[in-house]
Amino acid sequence: MNYGKTIFAQIMEFVLWTSVTRIVNRYGGNAGTSRLSCAEQFRAMAFGQLTARESLRDLVTTLAAHPTKRYGLGFRHPVQKSTLADANESRDWRIWADVAAVLIKQARKLYSDIDLELNIKEAVYALDATTIDLCLSLFDWAHFRRAKGAVKLHTLLDLRGSIPAFIHVSDGKMHEVNVLDFLPTEPGAFYVMDRGYLDFARLYALSQTGAFFVIRAKHNTRLRRVYSAPNDRDTGIMCDQTVAFTGYAAQRHYPDRLRRVRFKDPDTGKTLVFLTNNFMLPPMTIAALYKNRWQVELFFKWIKQHLRIKKFMGNSENAVKTQIWIAVSTYVLIAIIKKRLQIEPSLYTFLQILSVSVFEKTQLSCAFAASAELENEHEISKQLNLFEN
Repeated sequence: MNYGKTIFAQIMEFVLWTSVTRIVNRYGGNAGTSRLSCAEQFRAMAFGQLTARESLRDLVTTLAAHPTKRYGLGFRHPVQKSTLADANESRDWRIWADVAAVLIKQARKLYSDIDLELNIKEAVYALDATTIDLCLSLFDWAHFRRAKGAVKLHTLLDLRGSIPAFIHVSDGKMHEVNVLDFLPTEPGAFYVMDRGYLDFARLYALSQTGAFFVIRAKHNTRLRRVYSAPNDRDTGIMCDQTVAFTGYAAQRHYPDRLRRVRFKDPDTGKTLVFLTNNFMLPPMTIAALYKNRWQVELFFKWIKQHLRIKKFMGNSENAVKTQIWIAVSTYVLIAIIKKRLQIEPSLYTFLQILSVSVFEKTQLSCAFAASAELENEHEISKQLNLFEN
């Protein structure tokens, strides 16, 4: 690595710019552009993510404070606030959605060897959504409630590496379960969901693709026991049963039998009931699969706290989606660098160090050599207990 390059320039070298150019040409993103190309727009917005800038003015002012390093950061001309704002408003947000998809594909390959300690070779995904509140008077397109606006980030998280495999951005009014209508599925893969996704017709369609699901049952789900398998209650498994729906509509929408696993968490004493179409895995593995769903909760917590999507740098739908997709791209890019350079600190620590060192001219891997001891201070995984929900 060139020691004369800034840390930010070294980070940008991990972007597959040939793929970015191909995507930009597909949408004509650089048509009529003379001052700020799509590549420079991405660099500027990613710079804002990495340095925790809160507004376009803040971002542009920070870049202007280092004129001698501008070219080394990848900018041919000074970045103007109006030019960057126009780019976010007018350039198709799908450019950045496709760029994120390229980075996601790259990251998933790097993390495919992660061991979930579940004795499962197939892919395991957690599906959930989070709401990002907006002011309806400024974001009048993002309808949610009568006097409130919002967008929803529907995410399918690959639990090997916590890499988003699928993301859909909608307005706040879209119910989470509707994402199952266009969710990409893989035969043999496991999809772990909370009870908000309990829709019999949609789950049956998912099952027909050859995929497996693990989902929490609702209290009013009407089922009858067909068969009870022997189980050891000392492990927390209260029952392991083959069940069938009793309601007419439920039977019509899901005509096959299901497996019901009742689990009592020994730590909290809370009892949870899981439904799955997989009859082969041990019941404790079914419970462990659901417990691993906490990773998608941490993904939302991390991205809301440490990437700049709390305050948006534009009010239009295109500008908001542009910022969200570049934020996701930044998250995945950090994960790629962390894996390739075998950097020990967490993504949280990684971002904290980057936010104050992007202008430093030192080797990227060396910037994190002395930060492993910070892990215990920022262990966010201990802040959530999924079984309390």
